[in-house]
Amino acid sequence: MKEEICGNKDWYIVTGANAGIGKAVAVGLAARGFPVLMLCRNRSKAGQAIEEIRSKVKGAEVKLVIGDLSDNAGVRLAAENLLREAPRIAALINNAGIWMMKCELNTDGIEKSFYVNCMAPFLLSNLLLERLKESAPSRIVNVNAGLYVFGKLDLEETPYGKDFNMFRTYCNSKLAGVISTMEMARRLEGKGVTVNALHPGVIRTSLGETHDLKGKLLKLPKLLFKSPDKGAEPVIYLAISDDIKDRTGRFFMLNKEIPITRKAKDEALSLKLLGLCEKLTGLGQSR
Repeated sequence: MKEEICGNKDWYIVTGANAGIGKAVAVGLAARGFPVLMLCRNRSKAGQAIEEIRSKVKGAEVKLVIGDLSDNAGVRLAAENLLREAPRIAALINNAGIWMMKCELNTDGIEKSFYVNCMAPFLLSNLLLERLKESAPSRIVNVNAGLYVFGKLDLEETPYGKDFNMFRTYCNSKLAGVISTMEMARRLEGKGVTVNALHPGVIRTSLGETHDLKGKLLKLPKLLFKSPDKGAEPVIYLAISDDIKDRTGRFFMLNKEIPITRKAKDEALSLKLLGLCEKLTGLGQSR
């Protein structure tokens, strides 16, 4: 564990931490003695998750921060609350993600899966960036998906749901997440903050599940998937391992670094995507 400086703990922030991989990551970090801030949308479910963690890990230091990452206002409020609770940040683990079965726009007019899977972690990371720099060495870990390789990003249509497709839009949002990870890593080179993404494996979570036929059909094959505990292992590895402390701008399949696709390395697309994210989140005006 990193040493405490001036009595301030180095907190590990986990988004979407009340269930699935996020909760398993919080358990794993707490079991190793790290203080965890759980950013969750549902207070009731989050409270149950904290009780479960404390029952599993004696002396676990876990705190709850309520935050809704579905639009700009929610992310900004979440960042304010996190900064209030965490004088120092060892790692920001952007785990929260969604798989939409139908096209829905958020209050900012952005398709929800594109927003939550790409823009929310981008905005949250930037809003916490100065604290991360002050806490250096620190890390940003973006939980992604191997399905990003099927993404074909159209910045005129994808962010607004104009080309929505249940499968392709999820892949597109994950491609956008990989691209933004790589571009952010380039911008933070030498700043003491590493930025990496990973595919945690095919894990049994509630991602994409709804009460309609599509959601129920998606749930069936998950019976064969790995448990969230297995999915948490590579996430924790990227957050704490000394083996990768100096590596940034990389994509990991479980604990193994793998090359990213040519599309994910497209510099022109990267600059356009980050420029669009800055514009749509309001970061461009605040700088």
